[in-house]
Amino acid sequence: MALSFKKDLEKYKDIDEDEILNKLSEEELKQLETVLEEVDPENALLPASMRQKDQTDKSATGPFDRDRLLKYLEKEAMEYKDRDDIVPFTGEKKGKVFVPKQKPKEMFQEEATTLDPELEEALCSATDTELCDLAAILGVHTLVTSNQTYDGTGSKEGYNSEYNDVVKGEKMNPVFDEPPNPTNVEETLQRIKNNDGSLKEVNLNNIKNIPIPTLKDFAKAMEKNTHVTKFSLAATRSSDPVAVAFSDMLRENKTLRSLNLESNFITGTGVQSLVEALRDNDTLTEIKIDNQRQQLGTTAEMEIAKMLEQNNSIVKFGYHFTQQGPRSRAAAAITKNNDLVRRRRVERDQ
Repeated sequence: MALSFKKDLEKYKDIDEDEILNKLSEEELKQLETVLEEVDPENALLPASMRQKDQTDKSATGPFDRDRLLKYLEKEAMEYKDRDDIVPFTGEKKGKVFVPKQKPKEMFQEEATTLDPELEEALCSATDTELCDLAAILGVHTLVTSNQTYDGTGSKEGYNSEYNDVVKGEKMNPVFDEPPNPTNVEETLQRIKNNDGSLKEVNLNNIKNIPIPTLKDFAKAMEKNTHVTKFSLAATRSSDPVAVAFSDMLRENKTLRSLNLESNFITGTGVQSLVEALRDNDTLTEIKIDNQRQQLGTTAEMEIAKMLEQNNSIVKFGYHFTQQGPRSRAAAAITKNNDLVRRRRVERDQ
């Protein structure tokens, strides 16, 4: 097939294209130009204006007006006749109308309790006191939680016989908010810096408005303090920078025995810095880091367990482990440390 096609092209080999073009008239040349321009409209090598001849016969109506064009298109669309449906719509409903099945409603019928004639006669003739004793035997009296219930006779002290068979609700005792922490932050910080010998315990719990730089100043001042043995910083919105500052403090301070950092915003990063510092501290016996804003994670809990196995001084560690492995290792380490303390106390007493 390809060879026969090549043979047909051989006869056009010696044709002079210029001679043929010279014989064409002006109209034929325009027609040829139009055909040639439409031969390859997808040629990406030509500009867009040269791929197709401008065949617009109408004269320009003016500059581009978007609103006018939209109105024209909308008008054309409204005037354009829709295509006729093959099957015209008549609105006739065919087939059966779907009717959902009605499920029968289950009627709850109370079961009538029938007693023996002897029991029914005994209950009808029983006094209120006897009925109360029967309720106590059956355990029904526990359903009434009040400080004044009837006993049928009104003989008990504190019961009003005028309102027999009446249950009086128990009066609720009001629960007041805890008083604010009276600790003076600035004064306490200054006393720590001055190494005041009368200051043994620092309690900053529940003071929400302590700035982070001030908390860092507390940690810095505690590095050289030799009298404070207990420092509580629970619920002060402390974060990782504060935990890092107290980690540096634990490496220097050799007097502090208890540190409370519960109910804060410390993450696993801050806890790991504390753990690293506790590996070098042999004087702290109690630390609390539970109830943080987010869980510490398995990695932090494993580091805590390793630290407790290496540390021989911590006997109280306030944290609820979420993983069984670190929890068991930490419990064994705390038990070991408490046993060491007991042995030292026994040796000292002998």
